[in-house]
Amino acid sequence: MIVNIKLIGANCSNGIKILKNLAKVEREMNVEFHIEKIDSALKDKYHVNVTPALIIEDQMVSLGNVLSDKEIKHYVKQFCLDL
Repeated sequence: MIVNIKLIGANCSNGIKILKNLAKVEREMNVEFHIEKIDSALKDKYHVNVTPALIIEDQMVSLGNVLSDKEIKHYVKQFCLDL
């Protein structure tokens, strides 16, 4: 199963922390992530005021927060059930 993820602000320090947490979740859950890393400069295109912003399967799940691996797992499980 492939989970589509967009990370707006992947180039900022908090975005890098989220990427590390995503990699951990990907290993632990044995799920493949297709991560689109979007520069903070393009946040207006996605109607986002604050970065980092995490979008899983076209659903905004976080704005301006660094989600822990446990929080990311929760959302991935939620969206995998819907797929």
